[in-house]
Formats: sequence, C-alpha cells, structure tokens
Amino acid sequence: MAGNGRTVRDLRRANRTVVLQRLYFDGPLSRFELGPSTGLSSGSVSNVVADLIADGLVEEAGSVDSDGGRPRTLLRVAPTSGHMIGVDVGETRVRIELFDLALTELARTERPLEQQRYEVEVIVDHIRSGIDEVLAAADLAPERLLGVGIGVPGIVERTADRGAVVHGQTIGWDAVPLESLLRDGSPLPDGVPYFIDNGARTLGQAEMWFGAGRGAGNALVVLFGSGVGASLVTPEVRHGRAVEWGHLTVRVRGRRCRCGALGCLEAYAGAESLLARWREEGGRVPEDTDEETALTAMLAAAYPADGADADPVALAVLEETAEYLGAGLSDLINLFQPERILMGGWAGLQLGSRFLPAVRRHALSYALRHPAERVTIELGRLGPDAVTVGAAILPLADFFDRGGRRPDPDPALPAPAWREALRDRVPR
Repeated sequence: MAGNGRTVRDLRRANRTVVLQRLYFDGPLSRFELGPSTGLSSGSVSNVVADLIADGLVEEAGSVDSDGGRPRTLLRVAPTSGHMIGVDVGETRVRIELFDLALTELARTERPLEQQRYEVEVIVDHIRSGIDEVLAAADLAPERLLGVGIGVPGIVERTADRGAVVHGQTIGWDAVPLESLLRDGSPLPDGVPYFIDNGARTLGQAEMWFGAGRGAGNALVVLFGSGVGASLVTPEVRHGRAVEWGHLTVRVRGRRCRCGALGCLEAYAGAESLLARWREEGGRVPEDTDEETALTAMLAAAYPADGADADPVALAVLEETAEYLGAGLSDLINLFQPERILMGGWAGLQLGSRFLPAVRRHALSYALRHPAERVTIELGRLGPDAVTVGAAILPLADFFDRGGRRPDPDPALPAPAWREALRDRVPR
C-alpha cells in the first residue's frame, strides 16, 4: 500500500489518466512539457509514456526544436486506439454515431420517430439496428468499442440488478430497464459496456469538454428542445448532474405540462408547448409535420425575411416564451450562481441569436444583482450533434478514469489473495 491507502496499481492508473488527459486536451506535447503540466517527475513521465506507447494508446506526432538541444519528440493520443458510439434518443429521431478516440465521426444513421411516440420496443430496436449499421459502415469489429453512450429524456437510476433504469414521465416511461433490454439480444459482446444518462447531461458533457463551456469551473448547460432540461457542472460534480429544470413551477394553476402537473416551465418554454400556444391563439401551424419544421415556420412568420408583415400572434408567443425562459434561468442563477449558462438543443439553436438577447435580458432582470453581474449567457457551440457527442464522451471519460485500460472480463473464479498482494506490493 502507498501511504495514503492507495495501491501501486491505483497510482499507476492515476498517472496514466493524467498523462492521457493532458495529451488529449492539450497535445501534441513533448515529454519535457508533460512534466510541469501533469505534476509528475521526468522519470514518471518517461515510464508512463513508454507504457502507453506499448499499449498503442500514444503515438509520436512529429518533433519541435528545443533551445540548443536536439529536437523534442511530440506525442499525442492515437485516434484509432479506441472507438465509441453515441446515441441521442431525441424528440423526433434516434441518432446513432460512431467515433474514433479523437471524436472524429466515422459513421452515422438516424431512425425517425412518430410524433409523440416513445414505444420502448421500437426505440430499443432502433438503437440495436443502428449500432449494427454504423459498425458495418466503418467495417469495425464490435470488440474494439470502448462502450456505447446513450442520452435519453428523464431521470436515470442506477440499479444493481437491472443496470440503468429510465424514469421518463413526460414520455410515458415508468422505470424502463433500458440497459437490460439493450443487453438482452445485444449485437455487442458482454465486455462492451452501455452508459445511459440524461440527454441534458450528455449535452453538458460535450459543451464542457469541447464547446463554449471549456475553462469554466461552474456552468449550467440548458437543453431546449421539445421540452427543457439542464445540467449543472461544478468542481464537485465534474461530469455534470442533470437538473429537472423544466418541471419547476413558474405559474400556480397554470397550463398542464406533459408530465401531468400544472404550471411547469416546460408547459410554457418547450417547443411543443410553444407551438401549441401558437395554435391555440389562432396561428397557422403546419399540419402533419415534425416540430422542427413547424418551429421553422413559426420563426418565418414572426420574423419574415422579405419585409412582409410579421404574424403578431407568433411574435407575441415567442416574446412571452423568452420571458418564461429568462425567468426560469434566473432561478438557476440564484440557486447555483454559475459563471456561464449555455443554451443548446435543437430548438435553442434554431431560435438562436435572434431569441437569446431577449432571454438574457429577462434572466438578468429577474435574478439577484450580484450573481447576475457574474454570469454570461450564450449559445452552445457544438450544434445539433452535441447530445450524441456528449453520449460518446461517457465511455471515453470512463476509459480515461481507468487509465486507458478496458474493463477486465469477470473471471470465473477470483484470483488468489497472494497474487493480489504481490501485485500491490511496494518495494521498500
């Protein structure tokens, strides 16, 4: 044992993790640069790098001149040393994408969903067949996957016997054992794990790693789609925590939300309710089309490009929605005092910069002055694929946490105690 109770194996894993992450986010870097940036000694860096190169996880990426000495070799994480699949179970489609370790997209497929239809069996089949399709398109053996990340609506509970269970009240999912359903008849080997989480959290994961959240220690990432949700990222919750923000009550005895309660923020601020309110006020909502197309029509009616008269009903509903969203954001500002709030999701991006100034103005006017003066509110930068990218990051983050080692298959019998003791002995 090491002095702090960690084994030698724990220390080696931690050292591998810190080197992998530094190369991943800031590479290519030389061995000389890795020392100060990781806090490891030059000897430890050399040992870890040699280990990672031997495992095929790190490769040389050219060289750079040094001051008066010979050129220093640059290192990077090898993009083809691992692959992940990200799945977004969205409001209008299930999107499945295959990535390499550098998150370069290698293949993708989409399965449309009938409006307001979330049959569990259909979605499970879409995910299974989509995994098969992207693996075949890239000619990749399923054993090479680090895992499959899946972003879903609702609350995700981890259980010992059934894995991830989804409580999606707004979509009619009551304790759906999604992980065990996927594992039953899965096209993947048992050693390839599934990582299932709330879609707002996977969006937040992507924006914090690669988007507008980089560098922020305390941020909220808002998913504005058919409904609304949020993910809170703090130093204590570095991978984010989903917040059921859409179901805060903003109006007592207000509109009925699709969760069944009255007056939820989602009953006023989600795209579904926005279009419903436009229809109720006499707006000409396109029939027999999906929400994305209908929202495009609403924006065109409220903000016509050809100088025609704006649809006053569409404009009024959008302006009211901006105020409700701003008021909802003010609650997050007062509760969590974030440095940044990022708005993403297909509806948030579609409304975009035209909508954001009004949302920002209302949020800051409703919030307490001190936290309001410290927060910035902006759009996410990763586009409509952010939830899928964030889902793929879930197995990648787990891979890094394990020092770049794949999970060991469960052995038939436990290893002898003496073998474990020898493995963890510290030379004296």
